[in-house]
Amino acid sequence: MRDDVHPVSPAAANRSKAWPAPAIQKAHERSETFGLRASFRPDYDILSDTGLALKREQNQVLCAHAMPVMETLREQIVNTQSMIVLTNAEGLILHSIGDDDFLHRAEKVALRPGANWAEDRQGTNAIGTSLAEGCAMVVHGDQHYLAANRFLTCSSVPILDPYGDLIGVLDVTGDHRSYHQHTMALAKMSVQMIENHLFSTAFRDVLQVSFHGRPEFLGTLMEGIIAFTDDGRFLSANRSAQFQLGLSLAALRAHTLSSLFQISYAQLIDRLTHGVAPHLMLNLHNGAVVCARGQFRRASFGLERGAVDVQGAAAPRPVCAKARQPAAGLSRLSDLDTGDARVSALIAKVRKVLGKDIPILITGETGTGKELLAQAIHNDSPRRDGPFIAVNCASIPESLIESELFGYEEGAFTGARRKGAIGRLMQANGGTLFLDEIGDMPYSLQVRLLRVLQERMVTPLGAMRSVPVDVSVICATHRNLREMIAQNQFREDLYYRINGLAVRLPALRERSDLAVVVQKMLQWESVESGGRQALSVAADVMAAFGRHAWPGNCRQLANLLRTAAAMVEENGVIRWEHLPDDFLEDVRGAGCGGDDAGQGDSGVSAVADVANADALATGEASVRDGARLQDVAASVVAMTLARYGGNVSAAARALGVSRNTIYRRMPAAQSQSGRSAEKD
Repeated sequence: MRDDVHPVSPAAANRSKAWPAPAIQKAHERSETFGLRASFRPDYDILSDTGLALKREQNQVLCAHAMPVMETLREQIVNTQSMIVLTNAEGLILHSIGDDDFLHRAEKVALRPGANWAEDRQGTNAIGTSLAEGCAMVVHGDQHYLAANRFLTCSSVPILDPYGDLIGVLDVTGDHRSYHQHTMALAKMSVQMIENHLFSTAFRDVLQVSFHGRPEFLGTLMEGIIAFTDDGRFLSANRSAQFQLGLSLAALRAHTLSSLFQISYAQLIDRLTHGVAPHLMLNLHNGAVVCARGQFRRASFGLERGAVDVQGAAAPRPVCAKARQPAAGLSRLSDLDTGDARVSALIAKVRKVLGKDIPILITGETGTGKELLAQAIHNDSPRRDGPFIAVNCASIPESLIESELFGYEEGAFTGARRKGAIGRLMQANGGTLFLDEIGDMPYSLQVRLLRVLQERMVTPLGAMRSVPVDVSVICATHRNLREMIAQNQFREDLYYRINGLAVRLPALRERSDLAVVVQKMLQWESVESGGRQALSVAADVMAAFGRHAWPGNCRQLANLLRTAAAMVEENGVIRWEHLPDDFLEDVRGAGCGGDDAGQGDSGVSAVADVANADALATGEASVRDGARLQDVAASVVAMTLARYGGNVSAAARALGVSRNTIYRRMPAAQSQSGRSAEKD
C-alpha cells in the first residue's frame, strides 16, 4: 500500500473516535488493527476472469435468485448516481449493475466484480462491516476508514441462506451528496425477497406453512414461512416468521408443528386438502391467532404428483398412475365427454391431433378443468408412459420461474441441491409439459421459452452446454392473449408457437351436462371415502345447482360437493342443510331456490310437514286446526327448541331442516311461545 495519496488532516484521520455509532467506532478500531491507514490507497487485487467465473459458479444459486431482484431494484433507483452490488460471504463482489457514469467512478476504487471489500482490505465500509457485524449497515461519506472511499454512501444488508447462515451481501452504493434515507429500506426489502425465494426453493419438497396476523399480508414479503418434515419436525423459518413468533432460529429448532400451531400434522394436511375457506386460522404457541396457508408436494403424502399451493381449499387435480385413481376418475378424454355438445366437439378436435407434435392451447375461465383436460390428453397420447409435468406460471415467484423451468447446475450454496436441480422441461423429457396460466409468464422469459420450443434444447442456469429435450407442450390460460399481445405483455411469436390447436373449455354455467358432472364427482368422493356410501343430490337442490352461476366453475362445485359429502347422513342424500353457509347465501341472494334460498314458503312447508306428523303422534292436533301455515311452523319450532333445551343444531336435525331455517323462524316461535304462555 502507498501512503502518499489523499493526504488527510489529523482531525479527519481521527474522526472514527468521534462517531456516535458504536458499530462504526468498532469498525474503525478493527481497521487500525489490520494495519490500514486512512490515507492509504490499496493495491487492488482483482480476480482474473477465470477466477471470477469460478466464484460465480460456486455461488450459482445465490446469483440466480439475486440477479432478478437486483434488476427490479435497479429500476427503482435508476438515474440516482448509484449502483447495486452483490458479494459472497467473504466480501468478494460477484455482480454489479447501475448507472453507467457512476459505475465508471466506482471502478477507480475497485468497486467492481472481482474485487474484495472485506474490512481487512478496505477498512470500514458497508459491505465489509455488515459482514463483520452480521447486520445491515449504512456507511456514509467520512465514516469510511479509507479517505479514497469517502465520496461514497453505502447501504448493505447481509443475505442469509434458508438455515440462517450468512452467504453474501446486497449493497446499494451512491454518491455521498445524493444520499436518500429510503435506500436502506429498499435494500432490506430486496434481501427479504431473495431470502424468501431461496427458502421456497430449498424446501420445495416439504410442507411450508405461510402465516401472518392479517390476511392481506399473505403472499407478501411480510408473511412468515416455516418448513416442516412429513412427521411435523421443524426444519427452518424465514426472518418474518422468527419475528412474528418472537423466537430465534436456534430456539425454534426445539419446536414442532404441534407446539407452534397447536395442531397435529395429520389435522393440518386434512384441513389444507379438504378446507373451503380462503385461508386457515391457526393458533400460535403464544395464544395469538394468525391466517395461514400451506404448500406441499403431494407425492410426499401418497396423493399425487406436483406441488400444490393450498389456501384452505383444494381443487380436484389430475391423477397419475398408482395415485388417487378413482373408479369413476376423469383421467381419459372419454371420461370428460359427459354429454355437453361443446365439450364433445372439443374432445373430437383434440383426438385428431394426438401424437402429431401439434401444441395445444386450452383457454377458459378459472376452474373449468383445464389441467384435467391436459392430463387426459397426455393419458390418451402415445406419450402416456412418459411423465406429465405441470407448471403453474402464476404461482411461482417471477425470479424463480427461470430456474424452475430450466434448472441449474451444481453450486456451493447451503441448502441447495448438491448436484444442482433438473428443471421442469428436462423432467418432462419423453412426456408432456403442461404450462398452466402461460399468460402470467414474465415477458423477459418468453423469448427463452420460445427458443427451447423451436430448438428443443435446454441450457440450465450456469451451464456451458445445452441438453436436448423431447416434450409435447400443452398450455392453458384464462387471459385473452391477443389483448396482451396488443398491450406488449405477451410475445406474438410465442403465441403462434403454442397455438397449434386452440380449444376453449366452456364455463360450468354454459354446459348442459351438469347432472352428469355432479354424478361423476360424487362417485369420486364416494371412492375417496372408501366406498362406504352412495351419494346423491336431492331434486330441489339439484334444480338450484342448475340455476346457479358457478363463478368458480368445476373447482367450486367439487369443493362444495366434498364438503356436503362429509356432512350427509346414512342415506347419502345431499340436502340444503349439508351445504356451506356462503353458498346458501349466494343461492338465496340469486333466488335459486331451496328453504335457505328463501323460495316462497318452502322453509315453512318443511317445518309444517314435520309439525303435522309431530302433532298427530303426540295428540296435539290443535296445533294444525285453523292455524296459518306460518303459525304452524312457528309452533313446531318452539316445541322442538323446548324439547332440546334451546339447542338449535339438535332442533334442526330433529326437524330435518338447516339451522338457518330455525334461526329465521325463531322470532315467530318465541312470539308463539309467549302467546301460549299468556293463554295458560
